[in-house]
Amino acid sequence: MIPIRKILERPQERRRHQRVKIALLGRYMLEDYREFPCQTLDMSPGGLALFVPVKGRLGEKVVAYIDQLGRLQGTITRQFDNGFALQLSMSQVKREKLADQLTWLANRHALGMPEDRRHERLVPNNPHTTLKLPDGREYMVRLIDFSISGCAVLCDVKPPMNTLVNIGNTPGRVVRLFDAGIAIEFTQMFEPERFDANFTL
Repeated sequence: MIPIRKILERPQERRRHQRVKIALLGRYMLEDYREFPCQTLDMSPGGLALFVPVKGRLGEKVVAYIDQLGRLQGTITRQFDNGFALQLSMSQVKREKLADQLTWLANRHALGMPEDRRHERLVPNNPHTTLKLPDGREYMVRLIDFSISGCAVLCDVKPPMNTLVNIGNTPGRVVRLFDAGIAIEFTQMFEPERFDANFTL
């Protein structure tokens, strides 16, 4: 495993720091103090890209609280579909610490340590879907990622653990709660050969 810091030194890279793809959940706050859930798409010690429900404006200062990394602050430098990129503001000491954390997280994923999920997760091309509760209430929600056996969902509603729900047309049960949403295990796994980023639940 090549440490991130070695990759960072490659002169041909357009960005100052090489970004690593990493999916961590969290929340972010815009300058008007509104808060929303988010997920990281990729990160480096100098910046990160966030998948978000509400985009800020270019140049806006944002504070993000990311699982396993804590509080990060930066300025929006780029917008894209469903998100924006931040240039991080921090001391050199904190930047070095962040580089170490990213190296550990990237290596953990590559080595398949216990925190990894059982099946490969995909980011859906169409993340918009509905969550239906047993009492008939329905909510518009956003898929973070999904696999043949389950999915993670950005939402404000928090059904209790083991609640039977429908995500889109797919039945499942709530198996985990986190700050930004819930994780659902499907009642029946999908066939791997049918499954790709265009799959609709």
